[in-house]
Amino acid sequence: MMQERKAETLLELPSRAEDYQRIEKAILFLEKNVHRRPGLQEIARAVNLSAFHFQRLFKRWAGISPKRFLQVLTAEHVKRIMENSGSLLEATYHAGLSSAGRLHDLFVNIEAMTPGEFRRRGEGLKLFYGVHASPFGECFIAVTARGICRLDFIGKAGRRRTVDAFLKQWPGAESRKDPLMTKPYIERIFGSGPANLPLSLLCKGTNFQIKVWQALLSIPVGAVVSYEQLARTIGRPGAVRAVANAVARNPVAFLIPCHRVIRKTGAVGGYRWGSARKKAILAWEAGSEEG
Repeated sequence: MMQERKAETLLELPSRAEDYQRIEKAILFLEKNVHRRPGLQEIARAVNLSAFHFQRLFKRWAGISPKRFLQVLTAEHVKRIMENSGSLLEATYHAGLSSAGRLHDLFVNIEAMTPGEFRRRGEGLKLFYGVHASPFGECFIAVTARGICRLDFIGKAGRRRTVDAFLKQWPGAESRKDPLMTKPYIERIFGSGPANLPLSLLCKGTNFQIKVWQALLSIPVGAVVSYEQLARTIGRPGAVRAVANAVARNPVAFLIPCHRVIRKTGAVGGYRWGSARKKAILAWEAGSEEG
């Protein structure tokens, strides 16, 4: 089911990237008017489409209807999912630690930089990066021979600032723009790229941050957890704020699914790449599970 959805995604990637702009505009409109609960006609007008065309666009992009999308993101619905996800997270996380096996439906493995590599800030590494379309707008990706080290969604800051910020974090590395090199990774992540292309991650972070990011990899598609549940899973129930900070510093969007962490009230909450994008990803994943 998920594999079929990914194959469809790859085929439609350019149109979905364009569709996302209207989807995000609709989500932002809903955020501003959440207390009024506008209907389909009004939402469609806000993105300059008829209700018929908006319904069709949304179904094509998300795999679910706008009505189902709104249901997925209500605080009551999210809280129900969260109640069922906490124990599942703990079981998956500890099974992954003990077996070094499959942590995630995309077979993602995470490797931390050594302390020496951390201090040298990438010296001796060769990095290749590119900007590509995705179902959630443009994204920036950087890879090394050891795996993906960065995945960002490009927001209002724009391409240049996103690239510059990345290069400043790896001043010792040999960095080269090479979208032909990075494109297969994007196709693998969001589409049906080569199954033999490993989705390994090379992450630069503290031991605590790496531990939190490993736990994030254990949250299955369709599940959401609170920051408190995540803190308990890693054995640090009193470190909720530190866990939240580590989640916010996630260097690899989507693959390390920090979008699946929400507030215990059921509110979806913030996201470093925009709250509208976080809601869009959660709805898109819901469509993957239900499709």
